Amino acid sequence: MPVLKEGGHARYTYRLRVSSTARAQLLADWDRCRWVWNECVAKSKVVHAHNKAHPEGKQTCGPAQLDKMLTEARELTPWLREGSSVPQQQLIRDFGKSRAKAQKDVRERLPQRRRAGMPKWKKKRDALPTLNYSRRGFRLKGDRLHLAGGIVLTVVWSRSLPAEPSSVRVYQDSVGHWYCSFVAPTHVQPLPETGRVLGVDWGVKETATTTSDAHDLVHAQHGKKAHARLTRYDRMMARRKPKKGQAASEGYREAKKLRAKTYQKIARQRQDTGRKWAKRVVTDHDAIAVEDFKPNFLAKSSLARKAADAAIGATKKALIDMGRKHGRDIRLVHPAHTTMDCASCGARTKHALPLSERTYNCTACAVVSPRDKNSARVMLVRAGLIPAGAEGVRPLGALLPEAA
Repeated sequence: MPVLKEGGHARYTYRLRVSSTARAQLLADWDRCRWVWNECVAKSKVVHAHNKAHPEGKQTCGPAQLDKMLTEARELTPWLREGSSVPQQQLIRDFGKSRAKAQKDVRERLPQRRRAGMPKWKKKRDALPTLNYSRRGFRLKGDRLHLAGGIVLTVVWSRSLPAEPSSVRVYQDSVGHWYCSFVAPTHVQPLPETGRVLGVDWGVKETATTTSDAHDLVHAQHGKKAHARLTRYDRMMARRKPKKGQAASEGYREAKKLRAKTYQKIARQRQDTGRKWAKRVVTDHDAIAVEDFKPNFLAKSSLARKAADAAIGATKKALIDMGRKHGRDIRLVHPAHTTMDCASCGARTKHALPLSERTYNCTACAVVSPRDKNSARVMLVRAGLIPAGAEGVRPLGALLPEAA
């Protein structure tokens, strides 16, 4: 499934079959782009030091100045001129956005942990190849992708593109596989109305608890099932870890690759589970009230491993993207006090419920229900979608005309 972006555009990702010649060309272009990025970082540091020492005569380090620097470098450096200028210019645009975001966070005085850091050096052994091409830097001919610089790649077309793409990103993952990601305009694909609404509450025991028992998402535990294999590969890497200054052995590289492939499989399993569930939820309901839950704080709790395995953030994103794709009404609800409020009468408990207490007992109206089910109904109430029962069937007029 494509990842929807703002403005009616989406990314469509495909696997690439790369020949040895094309691989060498891509890696050579990436070396040039990495050099350009590091030069931009060096220039940024020089400008920052100058502005700090001379507040009255500040210099700038925006894309215009960096483009000029790139033009001069290409004139003086034959090695840099051998590669296409398109990915190099796109890298400068990315550097400018990254630097502008870091400066904005500093100006707004955000806490250090929430700030985007300034662009750093891209080291040869750590940075994975990523090349961006604008429309003038690529063209499609049959099943082939032709990139600027004479690079020809074979695309595995798992599905067709909905429209002419405006840009493409060619990158390599940690396992060594190559992919291309096209940005193309999309249109809403409406689904038949069902007259149903749904409330979704995120959790760890169950990834998603809803007002409909048939649409609850049980924790799949993909990471737990692969834990034994991962432990084995970690031990293999620990035994074969090279000493400082020595090159890694073939056995160490093989164990590292097996470990990376296992993690990649787990990620794809989580993604597949979330997307299939999101498709079923969006197909069966007109409006969905979703808890706007941010699971970052769980990383420091005792539930960190289980919460990460649940992939709440990825599942929530899949649901929002699927709802936008099919024109459904997705309403995000602030999670504050959703476990303390009663969905029936709106009363709030005096104290927060401990995690061990899984049943909600309302002292005001004497309603007794499972804690997560009550929270899912609270989502509906706060979103303005009054539920008619546990299955979430809306009464006539429960949805606003513009949201139905």
